[in-house]
Amino acid sequence: MNLVLLLPEDLQAPDRARLTGRRLAHVREVHRAKVGDDLAVGLLGGAMGRGRVLRLDDEALELALTLDQPPPPKLPLTLVIALPRPKVLNRVVAAATSLGAARLVLLNAWKVEKAYWASPRMQPDSLRAQMLLGLEQARDTALPDLRLARLFRPFVEDELPALLAGGTGLMAHPGTGEPAPRTLAAPVTLAIGPEGGWVEAEVQSLLRAGLRPLDLGPRILRTETALAALVGRLF
Repeated sequence: MNLVLLLPEDLQAPDRARLTGRRLAHVREVHRAKVGDDLAVGLLGGAMGRGRVLRLDDEALELALTLDQPPPPKLPLTLVIALPRPKVLNRVVAAATSLGAARLVLLNAWKVEKAYWASPRMQPDSLRAQMLLGLEQARDTALPDLRLARLFRPFVEDELPALLAGGTGLMAHPGTGEPAPRTLAAPVTLAIGPEGGWVEAEVQSLLRAGLRPLDLGPRILRTETALAALVGRLF
């Protein structure tokens, strides 16, 4: 936790907060803070700054707040990611958030098993928890816009073209031989398929929607690895 992320319900006054649970335990056991210490804090959806520890014990962490800094700007990036396996989903959502993507779309695809959509990790509270962890990691307070697209064709044909308007659309797919571009017209929409890539019909649909192919080379990467490599290369 690089940022103590405050929720609106933590505020006792505009300049006071009280925390319990996971964040209290982290500050005590990892930060090893003590009364009088300053911690990096931020209010979800709001400003960042410092929190001076007024109380820290088994029951609660109380902070005096100075929130006077804006969060870092979001990347002009929409990530369209084929829904990964449940055990990978948490890492992908947290990573996309910490990298600063403005929008995240979890998309169905032919290689996505139907059972993935029924996973408890797809529940709104679970997805939000992973995004909050991503914000804490990156020292950010602004959640990305999260969209679940359970139907591939309606999303690609009806919604994706609007996301591409005035920007650059890219589709990561092994075997295209096209390296990632370096100079991009913002905003950027980047589609990352399942491990092993999109099936051919999906490739053609994404190309018709206006995406350009790119290739990271002959290695087949995990979704979270491809995500970090591509965002690092493009931005």
